[in-house]
Amino acid sequence: MNNHVGGKSGCLAVWAWFARRRVRGLCAAGPLFCVAARLLCAAPVLLCTAAMLLCAPQQALAQRKEPPPPQLENVGITEKLDAPLPLQLEFVDSQGREVLLERYFDGRRPVILTLNYSNCPMLCSLQLNGLVEAMRQMSWDLGDKYQVVTVSIDPQESHQRADLTKQKYLRQYGRPGTADGWHFLVGREENIRRLADAVGFGYAYIPQENQYAHLAVLIICTPDGRIARYLPGIKYDRQTLHLSLLEASQGKIGSPMERLLMYCFHYDAQSHRYGLAAMRLMRWAAGVVTVLVGGVLIYYWRRELRKSRPAGQEELS
Repeated sequence: MNNHVGGKSGCLAVWAWFARRRVRGLCAAGPLFCVAARLLCAAPVLLCTAAMLLCAPQQALAQRKEPPPPQLENVGITEKLDAPLPLQLEFVDSQGREVLLERYFDGRRPVILTLNYSNCPMLCSLQLNGLVEAMRQMSWDLGDKYQVVTVSIDPQESHQRADLTKQKYLRQYGRPGTADGWHFLVGREENIRRLADAVGFGYAYIPQENQYAHLAVLIICTPDGRIARYLPGIKYDRQTLHLSLLEASQGKIGSPMERLLMYCFHYDAQSHRYGLAAMRLMRWAAGVVTVLVGGVLIYYWRRELRKSRPAGQEELS
């Protein structure tokens, strides 16, 4: 506060000095000049007042922020990169069969894991629509290079309801022969919670609305069941999804050219996208240039060496 008071006193001193030295002379020139002079004298005071308001401590604004309701405190995403999934958890698939989570991690294909529920009024539909749109833009077929596992966070959801949801999004995806690549699972409350805790997916049931509060995120997993990447939101960039799966596969999918391109990109945690890795690209380019220059030098060195040999030695060689 002392700084603000001192600033105000300085402004008032400037105003007093300006008033004493200028106002009288301008007022003598006429009424119009007098009014202009008084407005100019008031400007510094107004500026100082505005500065004091802008310099008010930010703590006051922070104190006004209301904390979230207690039931929503744990709703959010906590990234647990490289953490293993509890693959021994039991669920029920959309055909009513009891399965272990490990069934979908074959050591070859990466897995996109989502946590949703069929009766979600909006967010789950927006997320899965965004996922389908991104998958449609990729050349890879679902089930060939990667799989998707969607686990319902609603323990009351039946496998029949999950199957209806599965068929809806497979129709939207529109590529025949891919049904075995997307798995919809339901399960008991304790198993759902264990999986959600393992991947850092915080959610809460709101009994007044009979809904679940949660966020939207794709969890990209390695073929052996470890967390490789989080892609939050409801819209997913095709290239980001493609490179995330390529990275998570640990070289098990993708062409040699795609794996080479992967070396030139890095994941930006701020934008949740992949960008060119300048240092990697420069090192790669420097290596190529070194090889080319070395090859040219060796060629000319050998040519000059042949020229410098006597004719007899050249015939013998």
